[in-house]
Amino acid sequence: MTRAARFAVPLLMGLASASASHAAEKLSFGLSWLPQAEHCGFFQAKAKGLYAEKGLDVDLVPGGPETNMSLLLATGRIDMAMSSTLGQLKMTAEKIPAVTVAAYFQKDPQTLVVHPDPKVKDISDLKGRPMLIGTYSRQEFWQWLKAKYGFTDEQLRPYTYSAAPFLADKMAVQQGYVTNDGFMLSKPLGAEPTIFLLADYGYLNYQTTVQTLAKTFDEKPKVIKAFLEASAEGWKQCLAGDYAAAEAAVMKDNPDQSKELFEYSINEIVKRKIVTGGEGLPLGGMTDARWKAFTETMVAAGVLPKDIDYKSAYTLKFVQ
Repeated sequence: MTRAARFAVPLLMGLASASASHAAEKLSFGLSWLPQAEHCGFFQAKAKGLYAEKGLDVDLVPGGPETNMSLLLATGRIDMAMSSTLGQLKMTAEKIPAVTVAAYFQKDPQTLVVHPDPKVKDISDLKGRPMLIGTYSRQEFWQWLKAKYGFTDEQLRPYTYSAAPFLADKMAVQQGYVTNDGFMLSKPLGAEPTIFLLADYGYLNYQTTVQTLAKTFDEKPKVIKAFLEASAEGWKQCLAGDYAAAEAAVMKDNPDQSKELFEYSINEIVKRKIVTGGEGLPLGGMTDARWKAFTETMVAAGVLPKDIDYKSAYTLKFVQ
């Protein structure tokens, strides 16, 4: 080996070591559903290189009807998962060591949808009407509706994720999502449906939350902080109308997501203040008072156990 070669070897090894030390941190984030406009901020952060700027290599893992993100998180197959206040509290009640670190939807987009009717002006006007509510939802917001408005299980009808039964019965009420109700139903109804956004009536469930295992929280706080900061910037761009990169990425990963639906959903998110809310919090922010109030509401509705330690379910460390 020549003298030059002897010096070159350690130099190359040093460069390789330096490169490895700056390698992007791999992080997987499980989405609540198939890629859609409701995930705009995360896809924008990835497509625009916001995660990469923070030293992260983020894999956005699609959800779907057969995917249980809570289970994937609990078993360590993903690093973080999209959930909700109630989703987190159910895991806490089951002693699963997960913690919520941010909430990007200050308002849960869950709705009740009704045929256009001038006599229906409030949720309380729906008492006695047939309610098309899904099996899973019957153990969640339906219990809150029963407790607050006096609805009864006798009103329940099967919900099969088809609008046909709702369209056929002018008295029917269907569960929905504010980001697509009008887009999907206005044309077959011949008019904009009457939409009740449950969040505007006191349903305080945070949605599009970010949760991780306590172990990850303890071992990688800087990684979590970087992910949340980049995601918040992604959402900021989406809300400002700069979402072309996210839109293209979503439609590439989910061909069923049309440009028209994507843009309708973003407009609803902005108009209804789904991300920004009304408390003046930073993007992703949460409050102790709201976690306490929602927990007490769902305990009173019989959804959560009375002895649940809700304070262990979340942290405000990253979003104050």
